[in-house]
Amino acid sequence: MSLLTKVGASLFEVIDPELGVNIMDLGLVYGIEIDDEDNIKITMTLTTPGCPMHDSIKNGVQYQVSQVEGVGEIDVNIIWEPAWTPAKMSEKAKEMLGFS
Repeated sequence: MSLLTKVGASLFEVIDPELGVNIMDLGLVYGIEIDDEDNIKITMTLTTPGCPMHDSIKNGVQYQVSQVEGVGEIDVNIIWEPAWTPAKMSEKAKEMLGFS
């Protein structure tokens, strides 16, 4: 299994505490980049710019990715453009939150 696959799988363990759904199914992760030294850059957003769980979610991402064997430094880059919308959620998340 590639490092990218392992990192992506680890992010399914990070749950948005307010919604009770993982950040991958919510569509909050926009990109995962790995450089030649296995340093990880995760580009993601949150459901709202004023999200009270900002630090909790960012720390959860850092922790889960750090548990993947072979990972170097981890940079979590939270961006606001493009803005998150419910359309970014997986079908599973939509069902869990009653959107379907």
